[in-house]
Amino acid sequence: MRTTTSLDQPRAIGAAMVSSKTRAHRSYIDGLRQSGALKLLFPRTTGPLEAILINTAGGITGGDSFTISGTAGEGSELTLTTQAAERAYRAQQTQTGQLETHLTVESGARLNWLPQETILYEGSALRRRLEVEIAAGSRFLMVEPVLFGRRAMGEDVHDIHFEDQITLRQEGTVIYRDGVCLSGDAAAQLDRPTIAGGARAMASLVFVAPEAEAHVAPLRDLIGSTGGVSLLRPGVLVARLLAEDGFHLRRRLVPMLDDLTQNQLPKSWRL
Repeated sequence: MRTTTSLDQPRAIGAAMVSSKTRAHRSYIDGLRQSGALKLLFPRTTGPLEAILINTAGGITGGDSFTISGTAGEGSELTLTTQAAERAYRAQQTQTGQLETHLTVESGARLNWLPQETILYEGSALRRRLEVEIAAGSRFLMVEPVLFGRRAMGEDVHDIHFEDQITLRQEGTVIYRDGVCLSGDAAAQLDRPTIAGGARAMASLVFVAPEAEAHVAPLRDLIGSTGGVSLLRPGVLVARLLAEDGFHLRRRLVPMLDDLTQNQLPKSWRL
């Protein structure tokens, strides 16, 4: 297992914070702060306020540290996405890249957390954590797609360290918690039938909303045999997808996100 020592110096540091508010039935920027290698762009859109995260360092490697914070203020709508796929590159043996995201959805608000794929390259070491606080009756949509190398380029991952923790709370109560830890020869582990059956792409999707149950059947029709959709509890829909590569993952995932966003998936997803 890779560890971070006091001697490790970050190669890149970045922080980004954005919050939204509503005025005249539209959502606007309320607060904005960005520093280091993380930047935010705001394309013009007639839908929710949309913020595109850009990592100017070009990826994440050992010793890097990034922090993201987003708040959908009362009654507003905020979508956070990325310009392109994030890339976790080879790290030195003792260094691990860190990515922490903290999101808040206030009363009557909606927040969409829709980053594009994270690609884990051979030798990468990444630890990331997502913490979300959701007010009762509010709406939250998240997707976290991960690619283990790029199969079309003949890449595979036999030496990586990947830790991923997701915790969602509603009114202080944990409603969803998930964790992944793959260390060492990830390809061999993913080839096991009980883990991924040879898949090299996966995605977790969660939709928290009063109407979540109504989307279960339509999403099951879209996901086919590549994954599963269930209602974890009233108002909490969970889906998992596996695919042989990123192309086939997107073929299933994009229609599902279109359904859950009322066809307002950020344009960066379609470029």
